[in-house]
Amino acid sequence: MASALSPPRVPKPKCALPSHYHESFLEKKGPCDQDYKRFWAGLQGRTIYFYNSNRDSQHVEKLDLGTFVKLTDEAPWGSSHDPGTHFNLVLRNQEIKFKVDSLESREMWKGFILTVVELRVPSNLTLLPGHLYMMAEALAKEEVRRSLEMPSCFLKVSRLEAQLLLERYPECGNLLLRPSGAGTGGVSVTTRQTLNGTPVVRHYKVKHEGPKYVIDVEEPFSCASLDAVVNYFVSHTKKALVPFLLDEDYEKVLGYVEADTENGESLWVAPSVPAVPGPGPTLPAGSPQQPPPISIMPVSSQDKLPPLLNPDENYVIPIGDAPAADYVNGDVPSPGRLVVLKPKKCPPAPKVQAKPPKPPIAPKPEPKGLTGGLARKLAVSSVQAFFPTTGLADVTAELEEKLQRRRALEHSAGFAGDQRANLRAWHVSQANPSSQN
Repeated sequence: MASALSPPRVPKPKCALPSHYHESFLEKKGPCDQDYKRFWAGLQGRTIYFYNSNRDSQHVEKLDLGTFVKLTDEAPWGSSHDPGTHFNLVLRNQEIKFKVDSLESREMWKGFILTVVELRVPSNLTLLPGHLYMMAEALAKEEVRRSLEMPSCFLKVSRLEAQLLLERYPECGNLLLRPSGAGTGGVSVTTRQTLNGTPVVRHYKVKHEGPKYVIDVEEPFSCASLDAVVNYFVSHTKKALVPFLLDEDYEKVLGYVEADTENGESLWVAPSVPAVPGPGPTLPAGSPQQPPPISIMPVSSQDKLPPLLNPDENYVIPIGDAPAADYVNGDVPSPGRLVVLKPKKCPPAPKVQAKPPKPPIAPKPEPKGLTGGLARKLAVSSVQAFFPTTGLADVTAELEEKLQRRRALEHSAGFAGDQRANLRAWHVSQANPSSQN
């Protein structure tokens, strides 16, 4: 059975190897390292880049020479003889130890480092004419590069901000370049030193005249770049002035080294992840969880609730618990006027003893939980509409039952009163027959 054809392999694009002023294998030991680590190192500008191999295009470490102090030779630990393969790089905040394969390699590294830092070819090293020519070429490239970029100690701050930075971070340097307040394209130099415990702050003006930068001092000095301006202040103060450089050795983009199985090269991969909104703050264990967000929808005019009733109006006062009284007919004559009722002419009817009225039925006692004050304030309609609970519904039903019983009692009492009045009028008419004539 024929196997399915696999798609042809597309070779991965190879990244161009970076160009360096000088590069070779170099063993490095930092302050926190237990032993030396071997890297392929390259010098570009004022930065040494370290790679896992000479075929990698992305560095794994880098070392900034902006805080350079000096270079020293050191014999291996426990040996009094210097084999010429060790040297130390002393920076402002740390010291790095290096080990190379030969004395020539050590002198080459020291020469290129001094060339890019001091912008001059050193003359006190054991170098061949070819080596000096290579360093001169590197010096020309470095001068062009610095003329096109701002120094690391240049910050876009005001005069007051520059003073505050130098005061707050004295360990980062005491010389800072900033834009000139005149707005003519020039720059200003702010320095801060301590004299007998008293801070001394000075400001210097640097004019931009064509391709040159002129330092406005007693004897104006012309420089080809801003980096040359910094070197002027450093060299003419016996290195008492140190360029200001904040510690920003942290990367902003996450990346990792990936090995290519085809050619054995290592590539630096920095995946671009789309920005997604991060989750909210994590709640501690045991805390109540927040409910999910509820979408708020506009309420139409038909779905709106009716307006609330006035608490002082539209309330029905329930009937109290007092015993029911005997009601008399509403047509009772007043005591100041005698009114005699004329009965209709009808055959005499046999005497019928009127039935006594039924005794009033005492209402059932209310639940103990409902006080008299609350019972007098509750409204039947309002309670049913706005408080649909079981307890209040029972109270409302009981109040309605009492009301119906009271109405039935009033009706029966009124009917009995009518019968007694009619019977009394009939007796009067029978006792006084002259009134009928």
